[in-house]
Amino acid sequence: MTTPRDRVMNALNLLPTDRVPRDLGGMRSTGISAFAYPHLVEALGLPPRLTRIEDTGQMLAVPDRDVLDALECDVIAIYDDVTNAFDQPELWHDYDFNGRLAAQVKYPEAFSVLPDGTIVQDRRRMVPASYVFDEIHGGQPLDLSADLPRPDLKQVKASLESWRLRDDQIMQKASFCRRVRESTDRAVFINDGSLGAWMGIGNFGGLAIFPMLCVLEPDYVAELHELLTLAALDNIRALLPEIRDSVDIIMMAADDWGTQANLIASPRVYRSLFLPYHQRINAAVHEIAPDVKCFLHSCGAIYDLIDLVIDSGFDVLNPVQWSAGGHSYREWKDKARGRIALWGGGVNAQVTLPLGTVTQVEEEVRDVVRVMSEDSGFVFCNIHNILAEITPDKVIAMYRTAGEVRAA
Repeated sequence: MTTPRDRVMNALNLLPTDRVPRDLGGMRSTGISAFAYPHLVEALGLPPRLTRIEDTGQMLAVPDRDVLDALECDVIAIYDDVTNAFDQPELWHDYDFNGRLAAQVKYPEAFSVLPDGTIVQDRRRMVPASYVFDEIHGGQPLDLSADLPRPDLKQVKASLESWRLRDDQIMQKASFCRRVRESTDRAVFINDGSLGAWMGIGNFGGLAIFPMLCVLEPDYVAELHELLTLAALDNIRALLPEIRDSVDIIMMAADDWGTQANLIASPRVYRSLFLPYHQRINAAVHEIAPDVKCFLHSCGAIYDLIDLVIDSGFDVLNPVQWSAGGHSYREWKDKARGRIALWGGGVNAQVTLPLGTVTQVEEEVRDVVRVMSEDSGFVFCNIHNILAEITPDKVIAMYRTAGEVRAA
């Protein structure tokens, strides 16, 4: 009998599957808004419950196992010390977000409420009409006549020392991953900040600065990425041998290279300043754990980067935002076919899902899945998270329709 884990891993290995595997919440860009989640639970006819929120910035629900069962999803998540493979009542505490949402969070003391109802978390704020916490605006004045601001490499190196895993942390993570594996027959997707290099085109100063550093000061960026790579390799070599039999997919990088229309930086920049470092990191993972898959999340119009992503050693690409950049989902599939698995892209998240009818959602999902599942290499979910405004009938229609299309 094919298990959900078998189904996912066959797809990622580009082998035939009995049906298209499905994901909800395997990582922090394939989830569902905590505000939409209670309506989904009710529409599925499941008992009400307090929504658990691990990502309190994007305000994403941790999907419960009975919801995954109802939608026939095949992936279980590990978010650092949180999982939905089993209950963890000791982690969760009630918080109602100023009366807006009956929920549980890990640290209710992290929130405060202003007189106008705005909820504050660190430097982030969620105004009463919002469903997410907004970061401080990044458009501060930038003096282009001065040197570009950049992190001091000595400080970066010092901070990376504190990121290095200790023996007790390794033992704790390994034990936790084993418990997850023993609790489920779903594929285990680990999202752990201690793995991966977390290089990014918008890191270290943001999109206003770092792409310019890549062009104007490539030697500096190369030195920075070398530091990040060495630190990542240390953690991978320490932790991965202990968890390789317990996990299936590792979130290696989340790096949004695309806008709605084009790349943020050129393929040349990626080829020279990102690809070599990703190659070393992914190669280390594949050497230590040949069966574990390396996952890249990169939003936007990145069609012209797919070849380089493959050359970088990634096994899986997400969110497959074919709606950006003018290339069809057929073109995305043809570019990836037989070389890298696509995870996501199930429906146009900016047009069809929020603005279309249930019938239109079903029609698009059916067409997309037929194409994407050709020659395997596809895991179904939305392009990015299901937002608060999406009604449960559309969510159910998405997953039901995906299940009706036979894997090609």
